[in-house]
Amino acid sequence: MMQDYIFEIQLKVRDYECDIQGVVNNAVYQSYLEHARHEYLQSKNISFKALTEKNILLMVSRIEMDFKQSLTSGDVFTVKLRLERQGLKMVFFQDIFRLGDGALCLKGKVEAIAKVEGKLSRGEIFDTLNL
Repeated sequence: MMQDYIFEIQLKVRDYECDIQGVVNNAVYQSYLEHARHEYLQSKNISFKALTEKNILLMVSRIEMDFKQSLTSGDVFTVKLRLERQGLKMVFFQDIFRLGDGALCLKGKVEAIAKVEGKLSRGEIFDTLNL
């Protein structure tokens, strides 16, 4: 199935991100996904600092990661994402591909919610952000 990715970023595995087995530690993949989401939002001129100053808090409520292949030190890879609004949540579907062979290394699903002035938003804030 062809994915309709709307953003991608290229990154490279650093030595210190690998565990004793020589592969990227599982927790590091979450950082890769977060970095890609932040870069995507910046590309849309969305500033977390400015939103926070307006008492709008965007936050992760759930993360699922399916590990398919391991990345190792020096691997260059892309994190690709697409979005889907599901009720009060914005869902980021994020996939990581190794560039050398095109292998799918991780499938991720990140659900985000928003609080506006301390109250859970029904998701309308996502519409106003033009994601």
